[in-house]
Amino acid sequence: MALIKKFRIKTFKNEEPIVDLKNISVFFNKRQILNNLSLKINKQEILGILGPNGVGKSTMFNLITGLKDPNYGEIIINGVNCTKLPINERFTKFKIGLCPQFGGYISDLSLIDNLKLVSEIHIKDKDQREQKINKLIGQFEFEPLLNIKAKHLSGGQKRKCSIAMALVNDPKILLLDEPFSALDILSIKMIQEIILNLQSTEEITIVVTDHQARDLLKTVDRAIILSYGKIIASGSPNEVISDRTAQNQYFGDEFNIN
Repeated sequence: MALIKKFRIKTFKNEEPIVDLKNISVFFNKRQILNNLSLKINKQEILGILGPNGVGKSTMFNLITGLKDPNYGEIIINGVNCTKLPINERFTKFKIGLCPQFGGYISDLSLIDNLKLVSEIHIKDKDQREQKINKLIGQFEFEPLLNIKAKHLSGGQKRKCSIAMALVNDPKILLLDEPFSALDILSIKMIQEIILNLQSTEEITIVVTDHQARDLLKTVDRAIILSYGKIIASGSPNEVISDRTAQNQYFGDEFNIN
């Protein structure tokens, strides 16, 4: 497994956006969630999104996947304006994987049946389906858990299951919504290791949102801080922690990584 280093920083010599959110504004009823927000997500980076509850972190995932349309602005994926494209086309054409905060699996199915179910949706060829499932079983060390129903797995095992299911279609973009939530320390470290390995071995662009700021910052290459619908800080973990606006509106003066 990969080593979790304090304040991982990856330098991108040739920044190449895979997702480009341009001047995005989103309203729920009369409440503005995102206010003329622009963000480029580079290929093969791990980007962390932090901010208070209701600030628009999950909304950004919904915009990328097509679950929510912006009131204003454009969503560019791999250079293609997909603002009006439906969900299914985005997931298949642009290879997007989503691991939601809750669930992502069918509770009454075993772990292996959950993997088989998703593979039958995404992979037509039977032999290719079996190869992909076997790869995921080895990659996530699922052998002892295959016949256990998802509802009986531990919190960390459930999270591993939902991440594996999101990887069945070989995504180029993986969205992880609060992957560290409600997990113990060892499970959090396990998920961190999985994220780093996916970046290095699968060359996947990964976007992570979470309220566990310390755990997120130990994992990402770059982080952004959202407040009142805008990005108030962006940069390496060290840079966002040192940013005075981020300290005033999110971290507080006493925050540190330890």
